[in-house]
Amino acid sequence: MIMIKRSLAAKRGEDAMRLRERRKKGWFTWFNILLIAIIVYFSSILISQQFYLSQVNEDQAAAEARLAAAQEEHDKLVKEKENLGRLDYIEKIAREQLGMTRKGELPYNPGRSVEGK
Repeated sequence: MIMIKRSLAAKRGEDAMRLRERRKKGWFTWFNILLIAIIVYFSSILISQQFYLSQVNEDQAAAEARLAAAQEEHDKLVKEKENLGRLDYIEKIAREQLGMTRKGELPYNPGRSVEGK
């Protein structure tokens, strides 16, 4: 019985030494390679998502700028629509853009400046 116990203890010691030898092989094991591959895969996914989010943010900023410009144009057009109901505004537009005058008025057209005369 004592012999069996000694042989089992020796066998356990040999198993422990084999285990230590496996650990001493270095970091180049299949588990470590798989772990590094998983880390690289998820890192690439994270980086691609960051690029995508930055592109979405740029698109959103451009859309907001277009929206602000369209809102400003809309406000300008609404104001002009309200002014088109006023006679003094209609008269101003007729004088400035169409060159119209009242009866008895002479139109004033500033002449071109002639250089050299």
